[in-house]
Amino acid sequence: MKILESLNKYNIIFFLIINLVSYNSVANEPIDIWNIDQKNTTAESTGQPISESNNESSIYKMQTSKTTDIQIIKEEPTSYKNIKLAGIYDPEEFDLSLYMWTYSNGKIIKSILNKIDKINLSEDSMEVLNVALLTNSYFPKKNLTSEEFLKFKSDYLIKTENLNLIRLYLSKNKDVDNKDTLIKYYLNEHLSSANLEKACDIFDVVKNYSDDYISKFHIYCLYNSEKNNEAQLLFDLKKELGLKDKFFENKFNILMGYNLENNNKLSEKNILEFHLSHRTNKDFSYSPNEKTKKIIWQYLSASNLLEETYLVDLENIKKIKLIEKATHEGNYKEKDLLELYKRFQFSIDQLLNSSEVYKLLPSYEARALIYQKLLLSNSAQEKLFLSSKLKELFIKDQIENAFNIELSKILKDINTADITSEYSLFYEKNLLAEKKDVKLTFNNKIIHQSKLLKHFIEDKEIKKTQKETNDFLKKIRKNKKYYFTTKDIILLESLKSDGIEIDEKNQELYEKIDPDIPYDIQIMINNRETGLFLLRLVEIIGEDKLTDLGTETLYFIVIALNQLNLDTLRDKILLKVLPLKV
Repeated sequence: MKILESLNKYNIIFFLIINLVSYNSVANEPIDIWNIDQKNTTAESTGQPISESNNESSIYKMQTSKTTDIQIIKEEPTSYKNIKLAGIYDPEEFDLSLYMWTYSNGKIIKSILNKIDKINLSEDSMEVLNVALLTNSYFPKKNLTSEEFLKFKSDYLIKTENLNLIRLYLSKNKDVDNKDTLIKYYLNEHLSSANLEKACDIFDVVKNYSDDYISKFHIYCLYNSEKNNEAQLLFDLKKELGLKDKFFENKFNILMGYNLENNNKLSEKNILEFHLSHRTNKDFSYSPNEKTKKIIWQYLSASNLLEETYLVDLENIKKIKLIEKATHEGNYKEKDLLELYKRFQFSIDQLLNSSEVYKLLPSYEARALIYQKLLLSNSAQEKLFLSSKLKELFIKDQIENAFNIELSKILKDINTADITSEYSLFYEKNLLAEKKDVKLTFNNKIIHQSKLLKHFIEDKEIKKTQKETNDFLKKIRKNKKYYFTTKDIILLESLKSDGIEIDEKNQELYEKIDPDIPYDIQIMINNRETGLFLLRLVEIIGEDKLTDLGTETLYFIVIALNQLNLDTLRDKILLKVLPLKV
């Protein structure tokens, strides 16, 4: 087999190189995927809506202003024919524009992104950042290179750890440069989870890359798919182009059956080499230590190559501490660590006086003693005391994540009526909530919780919503004790922003509040810098849930979204912070 391929190798390689050069020459030609002509580009650059009759792609129009004091930044007409886009979502999906970043100062973008990177963002913040960075758009033109902007997008995708989102991004942005970091992350994460097939499927959507590591992975994927001829051809081609890697070549030849002598050399240089070391050695054995890379730990765990805790020598203190740390990092199951704790032998006196004895023991043994005492406890009060003490011992050694899931299970078995005020905060903080489908319910005695919210869920006619709104306010007018809250005004101002006309008598029911929008944000609104505004919004929400924000903050956020016509995002926020939940 190998001899036959060697006879034809150079002819085939020559043919592949000719086709590769031809392909690249075609691929590098600029493609006008949005079909934007010079006339329409000029209109967009001045912030004016594009005429639908003149442009088939006019679904991505700049949002028209709802305010009269807009100060649009004007630039000289610029051709966008050679400028690439990068993103996942269509701008129209979130009421945005291809030009959401075009005129923003790159220095400000970098400054805010760097601040955001240091924040442990809440789920609500991440949703907004997702929209900001992953909506298709032209790149900023000032003080920020396309490479820098693309890196921000890649870094964000990696931070999300969402491999499906990364695959989608790579599939939709095949011509964008600097994809290698994302491709390698995708490959490594799936392989470390022992999911080689899922890792290899990236080559169904990605054809162009420049990194040798990705090339070696691609060759191996072809072999794993039983495409040995293609694997050999790609390997030979890459060697002709300068690929040099003795370790990979040796393992590849072993897999292909060319080299029957295996020296069983093991490499931890990267996850691919570690995997190949495992696959080509029938007697593979590896004992991790404190210096073992996290990704190797993940691979060992996913491949069931970690030592079973029931086999661990209890005299091996170093091994026990290593398992505790590995559990904290998610490589051992919490249940397995607790089973290890159950193997420790304690006297009756130690168990009876555990609340004092544990202080005299090494930390790992103290945790074992407290856990065993916890298993023997019947009263809710004692269970709460011991579980909180055990959690403290984990936190003290900075391995608190080794006791999250099992702690939550213990707390769920305790009757809520038995939880005293002393442990109420501990209980709430450590009880892992199960995600349930959230349904909205309404309270027609309060404006911001009333059925008027259906306007932001259903596609209702303006006239119908207008009649319902005025009829509802008419009833409220008869209730002289009703007090208008900021949330009520948020709802009514959003309805007005959507074109709902409120009768003059009803408008007199409440006094409009000054939104007190920060100066820098108002400038962004006036200049239609929606991308930059979304970044500031992420910075403001930060680690908080939207429901935890003050009403004054919510008010200026909603008013700002109204001014920018970002109705889709606004509606999502309104439906999170206004109605009652079930």
